Amino acid sequence: MPEPPIPVAATALVLQELQQGVVGGETVFPELARAAAELGVIDNAARLADAARTRGIPVIHATAANLPDGFGANHNARLFAAARKAGARNAVGSPSVQPVASLFAPGDLILPRYHGLSPMADGQLDTLLRNSGIDSLVVVGVSLNVAIPNLVFDAVNRAYRVVVPTDAVAGIPVEYGRQVLDNCLALIASLVSTSAVISAWTG
Repeated sequence: MPEPPIPVAATALVLQELQQGVVGGETVFPELARAAAELGVIDNAARLADAARTRGIPVIHATAANLPDGFGANHNARLFAAARKAGARNAVGSPSVQPVASLFAPGDLILPRYHGLSPMADGQLDTLLRNSGIDSLVVVGVSLNVAIPNLVFDAVNRAYRVVVPTDAVAGIPVEYGRQVLDNCLALIASLVSTSAVISAWTG
């Protein structure tokens, strides 16, 4: 069965945790940041963001941040403890919560979440998209271990159509990330290349 065409209308580009404290200069996750760099995630996300802006498609930076004293932050899974042990503070207003500089431009939207693992379930993203008439998402960023599948599943469960550019996402180990794409996300999202999305948006 052929893939449906890449959506152009009623679409948003969501950059998941492509922020300084995750894959940028403030990272406390060097292995993940290295994988993202080696796979070209930042460069391809930047290309997509430029194309989206040209087409008038919203560019949304879904970031992870913590309120003062960790108010409301999760403590119910090993992942959260591991992130704190690694030094992930992500204080509001700190450099670590800022999008990677090459990905941000005036007019972009930054939507921080203060708890949980998904901007769709644990932040304002769903309501804002619906109020704006958006029904399709192009999702890029990190990581394929947890956050990207979480976001994609949440979006699909809410009736959004989801496109994932496979060269603009990463997980660790890298081979595991590929397996997540091939054996999980391929069942619920359209897997394409960055170039294919740009071609659809600019053509």
